[in-house]
Amino acid sequence: MRLDKFLCEVNTGTRSQVKEFLKKGQVTVNSAVVKNADFKVNENTDEIYFQGKRLCYQHFVYYMLNKPGGVVSATRDNTSGTVVELLREEDRRKDIFPVGRLDKDTEGFLLLTNDGELTHRLLTPKKHVDKTYLVTLEREATDEELLRLEQGVDIGEEKPTLPGKAERAGDRKILLTIHEGKFHQVKRMFQAVGNRVIALKRVSFGGLELDDSLNPGEYRELTEDEVRILHDA
Repeated sequence: MRLDKFLCEVNTGTRSQVKEFLKKGQVTVNSAVVKNADFKVNENTDEIYFQGKRLCYQHFVYYMLNKPGGVVSATRDNTSGTVVELLREEDRRKDIFPVGRLDKDTEGFLLLTNDGELTHRLLTPKKHVDKTYLVTLEREATDEELLRLEQGVDIGEEKPTLPGKAERAGDRKILLTIHEGKFHQVKRMFQAVGNRVIALKRVSFGGLELDDSLNPGEYRELTEDEVRILHDA
């Protein structure tokens, strides 16, 4: 990898800023000052320092975000803040994106990564990856409504939703587990049985529970075991 590309990938600065840093001799590779932007480095084995600080390259990164309401699940948007903008500058790599989407007013677990292959496997309907939502309803759901949700309901698509799991979680609250990610699916499912969602929070995804220590807008890196769970899902 070119040295200037490496420095940009680890968020040292923009390409023009990186060239200035190199000209000033602020970058060393294996203890030697390097000023050439096109100098080739091995990002996995070379010891690269910027202003005396060791820089480490991660090919793939994985973050668990507790998405707050009011931001969109996108990398950029002309009118609203995005989930990627919630990342600290040093973590905001250009290749990071949200896995799937949560509605603007929906809160909870959103995975951010740059691992395209894993993302494809997690989102393909063939894999039936579990997604669990804490749903607050306008009124208490009946047993008949919960049974219909578990069997699959008509939300205006070619086929009914896949069978899921619905269980009570408090006054007007339901834990709903589904395996698809259709547009506004949870809201449309409850609308189909004659109820209305007034608040929605995703509490688990792909076998991982939302870390309850994360406040809305906060995030953390996944552990190796958690990444393995996602791959297994």
